[in-house]
Amino acid sequence: SVSHSQITRLYSRFTSLDKGENGTLSREDFQRIPELAINPLGDRIINAFFPEGEDQVNFRGFMRTLAHFRPIEDNEKSKDQNGPEPLNSRSNKLHFAFRLYDLDKDDKISREELLQVLRMMVGVNISDEQLGSIADRTIQEADQDGDSAISFAEFVKVLEKVDVEQKMSIRFLH
Repeated sequence: SVSHSQITRLYSRFTSLDKGENGTLSREDFQRIPELAINPLGDRIINAFFPEGEDQVNFRGFMRTLAHFRPIEDNEKSKDQNGPEPLNSRSNKLHFAFRLYDLDKDDKISREELLQVLRMMVGVNISDEQLGSIADRTIQEADQDGDSAISFAEFVKVLEKVDVEQKMSIRFLH
């Protein structure tokens, strides 16, 4: 769980972002965060804060989404095995990342979706052909059931060796 001092820090971060001073944040409020503004997936990360069809997020929602990015402390690993999984557990982090790619929410990352994300990440300095071959290679390596898309299970397998912990903690929010 988040300590009292962390909550206080997050709350002051929240209020400093809340330009309308109405206790909620809009997408524009998030776009003022420099690290998100320059992050190619910034818009996708911002979207993750907003439930379907909503355009405001309150402090609770803000904290819930942020929890996915908190690095897991060693003392948390040994916690109650039967309790609910913490939001920042490895599998929740992976789910969160998967959803940044799965644009149409069909639980698969298609070549088209992969291309869109790659294009956001590398920008315009790379030709469509090169992007296409990166996407194809990625899918070839990940796709185990031959449907030319990446399921969540396949996504998890590819990332088995990746240190999701380090890659997915967004420091600037703490």
